[in-house]
Amino acid sequence: MYLLVYNLVIQLYNFIAKILAIFQPKAKKWVDGRSNLFESLEQDLKYKNLDNQNFIWFHCSSLGEFEQGRPLIERIKKDYPKEKILLTFFSPSGYEIRKNYAFADVVSYLPLDTRKNAKRLLDLIKPSMVFWVKYEFWYHILAELSHRKIPTFMISGIFRDNHFFFSPFGKWHRKCLHFFNHIFVQNQDSATNLEAFNFSHFTVAGDTRLDRVIDIANENKTFELLEKFKQTDNRPIVICGSTWQPDEAIIVKYINENAINLPFRFIIAPHEINSEKINNLVQKINVNTIQYSKATLDEINKNDVLIIDNIGMLSALYKYGKIAYIGGAFGSGLHNILEPIVFGLPVIFGTKYQKFEEASTLVDQKGCFSINNYEDFCEIITSLNQEENYKVASTIVKKYVLDYKGATEKILGSEQINF
Repeated sequence: MYLLVYNLVIQLYNFIAKILAIFQPKAKKWVDGRSNLFESLEQDLKYKNLDNQNFIWFHCSSLGEFEQGRPLIERIKKDYPKEKILLTFFSPSGYEIRKNYAFADVVSYLPLDTRKNAKRLLDLIKPSMVFWVKYEFWYHILAELSHRKIPTFMISGIFRDNHFFFSPFGKWHRKCLHFFNHIFVQNQDSATNLEAFNFSHFTVAGDTRLDRVIDIANENKTFELLEKFKQTDNRPIVICGSTWQPDEAIIVKYINENAINLPFRFIIAPHEINSEKINNLVQKINVNTIQYSKATLDEINKNDVLIIDNIGMLSALYKYGKIAYIGGAFGSGLHNILEPIVFGLPVIFGTKYQKFEEASTLVDQKGCFSINNYEDFCEIITSLNQEENYKVASTIVKKYVLDYKGATEKILGSEQINF
C-alpha cells in the first residue's frame, strides 16, 4: 500500500514539474535535464571510454550538498587517482553550476525514482561504491543498491527529532535508512535520534564542509588591494558576505547614520553583482565607497566601504575582517557561515537560520547572532566592538571549528569503507 502511494507521488511530482516547466525556467531545466537522460549518459560514457568502468558515485541534491561531498571527492581523487567519479544532482541549481566540475569524470542529473529507472541506471554506471550526501531518500534506487550489495554510505547526515522519518507517517520510509551500509552523521543529536528508533549503523563524523573551508583558509590567499585597505587605519573591518537587499538596507542604514564617526570599515560582497544593482548600492552609501574592480592602490585607502563586484573572492576575504555579516536569512535562507568562522569571526545574520546546524548551535552558544531588525544589528555590532565580548564570541566559533573538523578523515579512514 505504502509503495503504491510512493509511486503515485513520484509520478504526480513529475507531472507537476512538466506543467511548471511551461512557466518556470528552473522547472524547465529540471524536466529538460531528464529528457533522454539515459541516452545522453550512455553517449557521454562511450565518448569518454568509460562505458565499461566501475564508478564511485556521489549523489547530491543541490549545490549545498555538493560542498559537503566535495572534500571526499577531491581526497579520493588525490589518494586514488585511478578511481572514476560519477556525480549526480537532483536540482538544476547544482547541476548547472557544477556540470563541468574537474574532479568528476561524469556529471548527470538523477533520473526519476522508479524501479525501472533504478535498474537501468545501475546497469549503466555499475557503481563499486556510493556516497549519498546529507539528504534525499529515493526508495527504488536505494533498494536496488542494497539488493545488488553495492556498498552505500550516507555522509554529513542530519536527523532532527522532528524529521519526517520519526513521525507516525514515516515508518515505511524509514526502510530507506536500512539500505545504507553505514550512516555518517554530523552531530550527537542526530545519533541520539537514530538510536531512539533502534538504528545502530552510524558514526558521528562531523561536517565535511568544515574541511573544505579549512583548506581554503590554509591556502592563505592575499590580495594587494585588500592588504592596503586593511592597513589604512585601526578600525576593525566588517565583512558582509552574500548580502541581499534586506541585509543591505540594514548595513547601509548603519553606515549612513554613523557616517561622521564610523567605528568600522566595511567590505560588502553582494549575492547578485550585476552592474545596475552594484551602482544602486554604491549610490545609497553616504561615505566614501569604491568598487573592487575600480580600486587602485593609491585610491583604496581613501574609502570607508569596499564593494566586491566579482565572484570567487569571498571565501578568502574573511581573513581581513573582525566581524562577519552573512546574508540570505531574511529571504530563502542563510548563506555559508563556515567560511567566516574558520577565521574566528563572530557572525551576524537574519532570522531564517534554523535549518543550518552550525548556525543553530552557534546562536545557542553566543558565537553567532540572529537579528530581527536594524535595532538588533546596532546592539550586537556595538557589543562585539568591545574587546572582551568579541574575544568570547571569537573563542566560541574557533572551538566549534576544532570540535567538528576532520570529518573527511573520519569517513575515509573508517573500517566500513574499503577501496
